[in-house]
Amino acid sequence: MTKLIIASVVEIHMSERQDISDAKKMRSGVNVEAEVIGKGEPRTVNLKTGGTVDVCDATISNGDKTEENQMKLTLWGDDIKAVNVGDTVVIDNGYTNEFKGEVSLTKGKFGKMTVNP
Repeated sequence: MTKLIIASVVEIHMSERQDISDAKKMRSGVNVEAEVIGKGEPRTVNLKTGGTVDVCDATISNGDKTEENQMKLTLWGDDIKAVNVGDTVVIDNGYTNEFKGEVSLTKGKFGKMTVNP
């Protein structure tokens, strides 16, 4: 019975979507649905574990598309080709990082991204 209750609570939590203005204040467990309004060029970065991976920054927005309702979405590897301007993306259990005062969202290792659900 306990497992069922915990699973129900997790499912309810995962289905709640945040506004980007609220997601910027979070560190983990970020659940956002937003439109891709911009996408940069991919670049290759070196991994701490060795090797390289392609990375690309997209801009997502939900709400009125003001700066407060926009944030950077960092796309890694195969996700770069899966996302285009105009697409709707849903990130479940993502996390944020802040670099040089700018907050960016990524799905991370344990998150999930759905394109045009």
